[in-house]
Amino acid sequence: MGDVLPTLRVAAIQAAPVFLDREATTEKASRLIREAGAGGARLVGFPEGFIPGHPLWYHFLSASSGRSRQLATQLFLNSVEVPSPTTDRLCQAAREAGVYAVIGFCERMPGKTGTMYNSQLFVSPHGEIIGKRQKIMPTGGERLVHALGSGDGLRPVETEFGPVSGLICGENSNPLAVFTLQALGTRVHVASWPSHFSETQPMLDAIEISTRALAYQGGVFVVNSVGLVSDEMIEMLASSEEDRRFLKRRQQENGGASIIGPRGRFIAGPRGPGEGILYGDINLNEIVTRKVIQDFAGHYNRPDLFTLTLNSSSPSLFRTAESSSQILQEKGTNKPNSPEEPVLVSAKLEGRSGNH
Repeated sequence: MGDVLPTLRVAAIQAAPVFLDREATTEKASRLIREAGAGGARLVGFPEGFIPGHPLWYHFLSASSGRSRQLATQLFLNSVEVPSPTTDRLCQAAREAGVYAVIGFCERMPGKTGTMYNSQLFVSPHGEIIGKRQKIMPTGGERLVHALGSGDGLRPVETEFGPVSGLICGENSNPLAVFTLQALGTRVHVASWPSHFSETQPMLDAIEISTRALAYQGGVFVVNSVGLVSDEMIEMLASSEEDRRFLKRRQQENGGASIIGPRGRFIAGPRGPGEGILYGDINLNEIVTRKVIQDFAGHYNRPDLFTLTLNSSSPSLFRTAESSSQILQEKGTNKPNSPEEPVLVSAKLEGRSGNH
């Protein structure tokens, strides 16, 4: 009889956060998780930086303005530690709904008072955190508040229906990041998107071009989850009437949540403007049909010609003298560093400025 891969329902969230309000947005996310579960979804994806919102003000305000600094401070004070009461509530919602959830959020390290990351959290139907990753390269104004992510989270998480992965916004166009996940066997991929790009970059076109290609080349299903602009956000972000008109257009025109199959075709969506949940039923056997012909992370490639190396370690910014001495002892010497010898901490940090 052979193997039969399952068919399951997935859900793409298209919604705006309660901007810069961690508790209220977490409550909204929990409600959407439960609603998606009630709708039969086994996996639900959320937009980029959904909790508590994305630093969109850099599209409209000077980076050094008092208002920008005030909003950046609010972003940090409403950012999420892992684990925390916020992640506990999300885990509870996933457990009650019986779904896997991939949630975009602004992350801060426990005990820190300034460093943030643009991250995705992976939660299981058992209410457990099964993965977390950080955007490896912040885009545009994000670089003013988000640090560079490390490679230790750039991998799929295991589920009962196979590996599930995620990337954030422009990462979905990064061929090396995408190939890494293909090589690690991802079957369903959650692409998390913000509410808009700039005036000159139509976001809906970018989502369709990048993720239809991702699905086709990787032989995977893609869940595109898209952020929206609320009336409250327009009032907080706009610094001029021109800004207000731009944001109103984005509010009236944007959307684009979709579910794409491994042949690059839409299964559901793209969804039009307005908040909601887009559902799609996916048959994982279609991956086999696609990859039997072309598996770019397998038989349809040439490892003797092409290889990709991922640094999956989590870089360390700080080490004590004791740890450096221990390394020297393991190398067979107790001699301290002389002025001519390289300092171990500096060597460790070479090429890693900005990581935590």
